[in-house]
Amino acid sequence: METGSAARAETTGTEPIWTGLPPGLLRMRRLLLVVWLGLLALALGLLLGLLAGPVWAAFALLPLAALAWGWVLLGRNWRSWRYAERADDLLISRGVLWREETVVPYGRMQLVEVTSGPVERHFGLASVQLHTAAAATDATIPGLDPAEAERLRDRLTELGEARSAGL
Repeated sequence: METGSAARAETTGTEPIWTGLPPGLLRMRRLLLVVWLGLLALALGLLLGLLAGPVWAAFALLPLAALAWGWVLLGRNWRSWRYAERADDLLISRGVLWREETVVPYGRMQLVEVTSGPVERHFGLASVQLHTAAAATDATIPGLDPAEAERLRDRLTELGEARSAGL
């Protein structure tokens, strides 16, 4: 799986070319995991150590075990996300245990948004959210490079306008 705009998906035969998410999203999510669970382990260790004794403070290792488990799961989840631009629709695939593939026809798109919260902006990331007439088919592509997110928004908007004009 390739990442970045160099791997933009165009239709080649029947199999689409998939584009993965940039590694900045994985770095951001893992950093947030380390910060929150590290702070929880520290606070739990101090509280239990002071109030219940040093033996009970060992329970502070539980958030650290969750951190190790979460580290691996975040990597697997990040690798599962991908998208492909085809001639008539956009494919979004995600999921480790339960694979989910969303097909959004260009002609059904009503709104394409690029959003970026404060943490995402700090890491140089943005998300593309697609809104359709049916709320169940709304889709999001998280953690893109802002330039790629804007390129994708512009392309999807252009294709959506062209396809909906024929309806």
